[in-house]
Amino acid sequence: MGKGDKKSRRGKIILGSYGVRRLRKKNSKPEIKKVKEILAKDIKDKKPLKEKKVLNEIPAVKEIVEISEVKEEKTVAKPKETKAVKEKTEIKTPKAAKEKKEIKEDKAEKEVKPKREKKS
Repeated sequence: MGKGDKKSRRGKIILGSYGVRRLRKKNSKPEIKKVKEILAKDIKDKKPLKEKKVLNEIPAVKEIVEISEVKEEKTVAKPKETKAVKEKTEIKTPKAAKEKKEIKEDKAEKEVKPKREKKS
């Protein structure tokens, strides 16, 4: 990022180049352009537009609609046969409650070992 770096602003100033990092200053006053005078000789005669061809008119077609009565016979669907429901003959008896086991008395507490003393 010094004076020899082509990509930095400082390097572009030293090298005298322009780019994205160092843009050129634009003139504040735009130049006035002279308007050319239109001479009658410059205007060319325009060609007339081509005439459109007249299409033959198509005579309107009359549509004849014939309505004929159509008798439709609907077939009545036979109702489905219902299946016989089987009756439940067996009535389940509730199971006997399990006998509760006697709770054993708590075991005698284990003897607590004395803690070791630290050597000093």
